[in-house]
Amino acid sequence: MKLVLFDVDGTLVDSQSIIVAAQRMTFEAHGLEPPSRERALSIVGLSLTEAFMALAGPKAPIARLVAAYKDVSAALRQDPAHAERLFLGARECIEGLRHREGVLLGIATGNTQRGVARLLDSFGWQGGFATIQTADDAPSKPHPGMILQAMAATDVSPQDTVMIGDSSFDMAMACAAGVLPVGVSWGFQPVAALTEAGAGPIVHSYAELETVLQDFLEAPSQISA
Repeated sequence: MKLVLFDVDGTLVDSQSIIVAAQRMTFEAHGLEPPSRERALSIVGLSLTEAFMALAGPKAPIARLVAAYKDVSAALRQDPAHAERLFLGARECIEGLRHREGVLLGIATGNTQRGVARLLDSFGWQGGFATIQTADDAPSKPHPGMILQAMAATDVSPQDTVMIGDSSFDMAMACAAGVLPVGVSWGFQPVAALTEAGAGPIVHSYAELETVLQDFLEAPSQISA
């Protein structure tokens, strides 16, 4: 079996509108200067606690910021102007992998289990992922815990696992876990940051990603230890 792990925000889903708006509203509600758009998106992939510590500093009321951000995000999702959309080609790629023999799909995200469940429901992907690892279940990226737990849950070796993501945190996490790190250029961080973090192939479309995955999936599988 081969395990294909996907990040969510910035890789499968374009959620930048909600992320930027929710951060701005949260900071303003607490009398803090909101981060720039670039800065707001640079921390996507971290757990919320780690993200707000990076954005506001350890002396800020982190727990209150996290709680407020969750409430604001939930409210914004009811507004069509902030609708989360799949990136072009994402649905076709996932659907093809879901029905391919010898392939297990997984998620490794800084999102929450609740947030992932809502997304899977909205896209009709319930039950399509063999393992879902979130910030609820493991240390924040770039710690390798999410990937290690995903491999343990599916009994797949590092040599047969690939991590696909848009951030330096995804790439560093994959390298630390000993799996193939594949970066995507359409997300929230510049390609240079992915390269510096250890990305292997970097793709610029889902069509390119499918070509990379085809080579990975056709390589002989390794026996899990």
